[in-house]
Amino acid sequence: MKIQQFTIAMLVLLCGIAHNTLAQVHPDEVIALGKVEPYAIEVTYEKTSHIIFPSGIRYVDLGSDNIVAGKAEDADNVLRVKAAVAGFQTESNFSVITEDGQFYSFDVCYSDHPMVMSHNLSKGMRSSSRDKAADIRFEALGTTPATLTGLLMESLYNKDERQLKVKSEGYGIALSLRGIYIHGGKYYFHIQTENTTHVPFTPDFIRFAIVDRKVAKRTVVQERTLEPLRLYKPLLTVAGNSKERNVYLLDVFTLTKGQVLEIEMVEKNGGRGQRLKVRNADLLKAEPLTKLRLKF
Repeated sequence: MKIQQFTIAMLVLLCGIAHNTLAQVHPDEVIALGKVEPYAIEVTYEKTSHIIFPSGIRYVDLGSDNIVAGKAEDADNVLRVKAAVAGFQTESNFSVITEDGQFYSFDVCYSDHPMVMSHNLSKGMRSSSRDKAADIRFEALGTTPATLTGLLMESLYNKDERQLKVKSEGYGIALSLRGIYIHGGKYYFHIQTENTTHVPFTPDFIRFAIVDRKVAKRTVVQERTLEPLRLYKPLLTVAGNSKERNVYLLDVFTLTKGQVLEIEMVEKNGGRGQRLKVRNADLLKAEPLTKLRLKF
């Protein structure tokens, strides 16, 4: 009986100590540990405000029905915002996540005559906008933050050294795999397209697929298409006598005996597309990015 009373007394004492310790921590101090400093923005009912972000918009969440927002057509880094209710009194907010893995927060107030209708977080404000953004990790990118993934892709894009000699050429168009790199369980494919003619080469799409190396006649081709998780920049037209590079991010994989990775670039409204054959031995030569001297 005495043991039980002693145990209860100790539990009461420990709870009291914990309560006093938590009471000494001011709520503002707890919030400040993970605080994302919000932007202030005014909206009105009769006009639309626009916000330009450094990267494409991936996610938008509105704090109330007093405001409406949506991506601008054909401009994935521009957000349209306006009041859904004229003259609303209660302050609202909204949050945005961009493709480069940044989280932005906004406090919204109503004004009949907003002082600023267009907000540019990209041009001339990239560094300052980063100060008010939080880094986001996308599930598809694994443990590497999206910001770091973008920096790695940018550095590889500017890398002049060539690691591999996998190439396909014809009709004045050469498609080459300059290197395969690995980081955080992901492959980084550095690919170049060269046009030695005066006729521009416009890619329609690029396809990554695992296929059987040798297929008998009248046999169904076993093929598995791989979707890149990210590419450094969109497919661009390769002007006459010029080159274009790009970096593609894929999950790590290997090939079984008799398989190859086929990288095909198809020309839009043309027949000068090229197709690369990548062997398992090439994949196993992937260099860790931690060993490279990349410039950020």
